[in-house]
Amino acid sequence: QVQLFESGGGSVQAGGSLILSCSASGYTSSSYYLGWFLQAPGKDREGVASIDSDGSTSYADSVKGRFTISKDNAKNTLYLQMNSLKPEDTAMYYCAADRISWYLLPEYNNWGQGTQVTVSS
Repeated sequence: QVQLFESGGGSVQAGGSLILSCSASGYTSSSYYLGWFLQAPGKDREGVASIDSDGSTSYADSVKGRFTISKDNAKNTLYLQMNSLKPEDTAMYYCAADRISWYLLPEYNNWGQGTQVTVSS
């Protein structure tokens, strides 16, 4: 059974940085496709970044140049480095995993419980 657990969220001022982590069990991250998503209150969940089993990455236009997705296969952990944060980045952030690549579509089979990121102006 795949289990995902996010951590690293918090409150920061605009322009600040956070690193989100997603620790996983029940699968080998080297063979899975992984993604980060956000969901603001009253809005649909949307893709932020994804990383394929071979390390190829995709980003939403809104975060390109500011966020970096990476993974440590030895630790089975996914990361999201978030720089130059903006108030509009405020949302619950979720990690996701699947055996096939959904890129930035919220169709992954496995989800964490989320971690809150709040950016104040």
